[in-house]
Amino acid sequence: MQTSISELIAERIDNMSTSERKAAQTLVANYPLIGLRTVAEFSTQAGVSSPTILRFVSRLGFQSYPEFQGALQEELAAQLQSPWNRAATIQASNNSAEFPLMEAAIDNIRETFQHLSVQQLGDVVDAISRARARIYLLGGRFTDPIARYMAAHLKITRPGVTHLTGQESHWRDQLIDMGKKDVLVIFDIRRYQDSLIRFAEKAQARGVEIVLITDQWLSPIARFARHVIAGRTAVPSPWDSSATLFLVAETLIAEVTRKLEKSSANRIRDMEQLRDK
Repeated sequence: MQTSISELIAERIDNMSTSERKAAQTLVANYPLIGLRTVAEFSTQAGVSSPTILRFVSRLGFQSYPEFQGALQEELAAQLQSPWNRAATIQASNNSAEFPLMEAAIDNIRETFQHLSVQQLGDVVDAISRARARIYLLGGRFTDPIARYMAAHLKITRPGVTHLTGQESHWRDQLIDMGKKDVLVIFDIRRYQDSLIRFAEKAQARGVEIVLITDQWLSPIARFARHVIAGRTAVPSPWDSSATLFLVAETLIAEVTRKLEKSSANRIRDMEQLRDK
C-alpha cells in the first residue's frame, strides 16, 4: 500500500520549516480538500506564501503540485469507498497469500508505527496522564469497543476516566462538565460518523483537548483535534481492520501506566484491597 500523505507529514514534519509546518497543519485540519484547491487558495488559508506551499509539497516527495493533487484525489476516492466497492476490488485482485488479511494487518501495524513519531506518541501520553484532566473516550459503530477497552484500563490506572455510552443526546449532556483541562479521545474511521464529528466540534468549542485516532485518510474530526494518530486500516476484505487502532490503544495504555507508575501502582493496590474485603 502506498504511503498516504498524512503519513508522509507525520514522518517529515520535524524537518520542516515553521511556514512549512503551518501548511502541513492546515492540510491536516482540512484534509484532503484544501490540497485540492489552487496553490494560491491553499497558501491564503495557511497564511503562508505560494512558494512555501510548493516547498512543502516537494518536502513530501512530489515533483509537482498536480502530482500531489493526484495522490490526494486517489486518497479521497479510497476514503469514500463503501464495503460493496471494496468487495468488487478484492475480487478483481490476485492475492496468492494463504492468509491475506492477516498479512495485510501485520503490514498495517508495521507501517503505522514506522510513521508514528516518538513526539506524537509522547504528546498524547502526556495529555492522557495529566493529573487534573478528566479523560473521556468515544468511538463509532465499529471502533467504540476499542474506546471502551481503553477506558476500562485507564480507569484502573488513573481517576477521572469516562467512556461515553448511549445515544448522541447523552454525549451532549456530558458536555456541561467538560472544559479546558479535559481530554476527549475519539476513534473514527471511514465512513466517518456524523454524530462523532458534531460532538467533537462542540467539545472543541468548550476548549476540550481532542485526541483523534483515525485511519490514514483522516476523519474530518482532524480539524478539531490537537493530536492526530493515523493508523492503517485497509485489508483485502470488504471491511476495514481495526487491529492497528487496537494496538495503538494498547501502546497508549502501556505508556500511560509507565508514566504514572507510582500512582497507578498505589491505585491498583488499593483496588485489590477493596476487592478482598
